[in-house]
Amino acid sequence: MDFNLDETQRDLRTLTAELLAREDGQDAARLWDALREAGLTAICVPEHAGGAGLGPVEMAVVLRELGARAAPGPLRETLVSTLAASRHGSPGQQRRLSGETPASVAIREPGRPLTAPPVTIAERAPADLAAGWFLTGRKSGVTHPGGDVLVTADQGLFLVHAPPAAPEFTSTGEPAATITLERCPAERVGGPEAAGDLRRLFTAAVTAQASGVLAGALELTTAHIRTRKQFGRALAEFQAVTMQIADVYITGRALDVAMWSGAWRLDAGLPAEEDLAVAALHADEAARALYTCQHLHGGLGLDVTYPLHRYFAQAKHLAHLLGGADAQLDLIGGLA
Repeated sequence: MDFNLDETQRDLRTLTAELLAREDGQDAARLWDALREAGLTAICVPEHAGGAGLGPVEMAVVLRELGARAAPGPLRETLVSTLAASRHGSPGQQRRLSGETPASVAIREPGRPLTAPPVTIAERAPADLAAGWFLTGRKSGVTHPGGDVLVTADQGLFLVHAPPAAPEFTSTGEPAATITLERCPAERVGGPEAAGDLRRLFTAAVTAQASGVLAGALELTTAHIRTRKQFGRALAEFQAVTMQIADVYITGRALDVAMWSGAWRLDAGLPAEEDLAVAALHADEAARALYTCQHLHGGLGLDVTYPLHRYFAQAKHLAHLLGGADAQLDLIGGLA
């Protein structure tokens, strides 16, 4: 396998980085509009539906840049949902999930790990009703709800319009919800294999963004220890500091290798479960590495107005989405 980016992927990375730098990346609504106008929200939409027809690796390229700026917004969920529809949905569903408006995914269920089979029940609707299926169940941690949502259920993958739900908020301050489905009308996108693919795409997306978050925090921390002086010497001149920042770098490299391997295997149609589980484990370690970055900043690292706070909140949120280290270790053990 070759993890070097091709010309299209390098151009996509440059476009995303330049746009995020220009927009300063912290106004979610303004950022969404800029991403949509640049075509970045539709990169995984098939060409016949107005998109670029790109795949998991290109999704990871964009989301890693998003993470490197600790930028908010529904791009992650939108790219995952449009890519899943591209791989499994009908032409009508692909046009519906076109990237023009935000979309989300509902995979997690209360009290159950991300990798557990869904217990949300899908029932066929009577033939005289327009809806093909009804869904009954609860989905937790649905970020950026309110529009179209791809939902995993016992009979496969389904598309619904999110029902009203009490607002919740993540550690980043972004909106989330626990969605209760009570015979909610739904369209079937695909069978259990499509539901499993959505979970894998979601894991690849989250780990790609976590990789960018750690890279951005590492850059910020490296610049700080090079210029911050203590006892007349830059912090980077102290051996204990260099060892700690080296540990952060190694954590980032380990995450990168597993994440790119998982995305590449998904793109190639190869089994990717083990690679993604390892990437998810390193994403949890990346969240822990942010404590080191905070420590090396001293009191500045605790200032909520300083950029490092955004990276810390993002890293914790992303690790939470994947269920934590224990869940990944259980999955890796089960796959061995």
